[in-house]
Amino acid sequence: MTPASASALITRFYTAFAQHDAAGMAACYHPQSHFTDEIFDLHGDDAPRMWHMLCSRGRDMAVEFNGIASDGTTARAHWEARYTFSATGRPVHNIVDAHFKFRNGLIVRHVDHFDFWRWARQALGAPGWLLGWSGVLKRKVQANAAAGLAEFKAKAVD
Repeated sequence: MTPASASALITRFYTAFAQHDAAGMAACYHPQSHFTDEIFDLHGDDAPRMWHMLCSRGRDMAVEFNGIASDGTTARAHWEARYTFSATGRPVHNIVDAHFKFRNGLIVRHVDHFDFWRWARQALGAPGWLLGWSGVLKRKVQANAAAGLAEFKAKAVD
């Protein structure tokens, strides 16, 4: 990929995200993609399914992105999302730095970094304040998120 085409792909991905267009986001991923962040570690079709789940649940979600830069092999971007966390009804402003690798003109590796403790304080309230720094709470959130994605996938298949 050229730096320009890689940057255009990432712009297309985040534009689709801002429009809650999960299918548009999925079209940017390679079939053998790998996505990780503080909560998920997903391979193949699971990353697009996660975005579909998040877009469908985050009806009030607003996404902004900037700082897209690429050398054609890798890319980075900064994005922020404001939404209501569905499990608690609490407002969240998540600040994320993303890194990408490409194969055959599509995203094959996507890593999002954000401050889990900051997120937990917003999304979970007092438990997030008290335990957001701990691996115990993080593992619980990861398990709940994995179960939520599995349930979402099962309903999508039905």
